[in-house]
Amino acid sequence: MEIGNDGVTRTIRRAHRPQRWWLHLTFGVAGAGGCMVASGLPAPGTVFTDCADCPAMVVVPSGQFLMGSPPEEPGRFEEEGPQHHVRIPSRLAISHAPITRAQYASFVEATHHPDPDQCAVMQDDGQWRSTPGRSWRQPGFDQQSDHPVVCVSWEDGQAYARWLTARTGKAYRLLSEAEFEYVARAGVTPAFPWGTAGEAACAHANGFDRTAQKDHPDWPSLPCTDGYATTAPVGAFPANAFGLLGTTGNVFQWVEDCWVEGGYSGAPDDGTVRAGAADCNLRVIRGGSWLNGARGLRLAMRDLDRQTDRYTNVGLRVARSEP
Repeated sequence: MEIGNDGVTRTIRRAHRPQRWWLHLTFGVAGAGGCMVASGLPAPGTVFTDCADCPAMVVVPSGQFLMGSPPEEPGRFEEEGPQHHVRIPSRLAISHAPITRAQYASFVEATHHPDPDQCAVMQDDGQWRSTPGRSWRQPGFDQQSDHPVVCVSWEDGQAYARWLTARTGKAYRLLSEAEFEYVARAGVTPAFPWGTAGEAACAHANGFDRTAQKDHPDWPSLPCTDGYATTAPVGAFPANAFGLLGTTGNVFQWVEDCWVEGGYSGAPDDGTVRAGAADCNLRVIRGGSWLNGARGLRLAMRDLDRQTDRYTNVGLRVARSEP
């Protein structure tokens, strides 16, 4: 079994090699505050930073893709359908990796953003429990500065994006759910970025493997070893075809969208955010995490959390659109 972050137990939840975009490193022109001044996004494949404390951003091309999973996909959940074509109309800049502890620490130091007094931790009985004293600083396991930040809420992600916007004069934000699946797929259609075999996960992503199973011997794991019992450095596994790290596994990542019951019925087809109800407080998370087996690492897998909640397997990633 796997347990969704909403606390619902879901039964076992959660050889094409794509062309890689050539990555060009751009430093830009320094403006006020040492930030890069640019009139728009550079060519797809370019990597740039807008300021010294900003995450590296990778430019991905516009395009279209088939979002969701087909009814016959092993491990599929109903909320992953119906499949629908989505067009991403313009280039996007996406953070090269999930936001790291070091990057988030710079934000907290600069803004004095308050630390949480608790964070939800997965217990041995498979239940999430809000645990006092746990936070992004002390999630209950060892992390280094290049690990993805965890124990951050959707609202924390909004605050981080606002800080980047104020710091740079560029409009930073969370990704829409459609944008996340588009950049995670990076042109591939199978269930996983590496193909159809879940057992190949350990060479490509940080999931719940035999290393993690040592701490939870009665939990089903991937039939392989990725070397990490909890989070891994964001650069520990290969980038995808768009040059992005960690779009599958390691940590779930908040997206902007509300969670709307009924799957993708009525979802937009232009990559925009799905707003849902006016009082939306359930938000979508994507990507799977170190607590997920193969089912939870599929590209179409989606889950939800309350926007104020924090978990030890949920982090964030940011985007910038063309002006």
